[in-house]
Amino acid sequence: MSIALPEIVSREEWQTARDALMVKEKELTQATDAISAERRRLPMVRFDGKYEFEGPDGPVSLLDLFEGRRQLIVYHFMLAPGQEAGCPGCSIVVDNIGHLAHLHARDTTLYVVAPATLPEIERYKERMGWTVPWVSTGDGFNPDCGIDGGFGISVFLRDGDEVFRTYFTTARGGDQLVGTLRYLDLTPLGRQEAWEESGRGTDGPGHWWKRHDEY
Repeated sequence: MSIALPEIVSREEWQTARDALMVKEKELTQATDAISAERRRLPMVRFDGKYEFEGPDGPVSLLDLFEGRRQLIVYHFMLAPGQEAGCPGCSIVVDNIGHLAHLHARDTTLYVVAPATLPEIERYKERMGWTVPWVSTGDGFNPDCGIDGGFGISVFLRDGDEVFRTYFTTARGGDQLVGTLRYLDLTPLGRQEAWEESGRGTDGPGHWWKRHDEY
């Protein structure tokens, strides 16, 4: 299948087109900054549940997951009890998590949680070569976060020993966590998904994702 490629132009014409696009990129950056500010101003809800998670060193509470920091980001991973492998989409998200020292420097902790048992989680982590911290949720926590078998990202704030939920997103909201997509969005062929450009691909959003050892 032939793919429609960009038009070939002179260096001067390319620079003119690039400068025109940069104006729109700056507008998008400013709009994104405005939405981020609005997100920071969202009201929050107290999270009083006495949840108990299973970690490598034994049972831990939601408050424990903060590790003494003020903020906690939780990625709800799709790995259910009895499953040998996690969701490919969730797996590409975890593949794209950077060094946690950068989050820790801003008083923020990140954990991945899943309903699977801790041994099942540890086996999958070993297969994928991940070191990001995980815990097993058990019952209650995911449903209280609006997770019913799917995935999502929850954000919590700690004020002393009180815990508040400040943000949640799922579906295409998870794209913002995937650096791989940000890189592909810079290229002329993009993600090569059907919605982007006619003739560039047939995949739906994320349908081409696989676990990194399965490509």
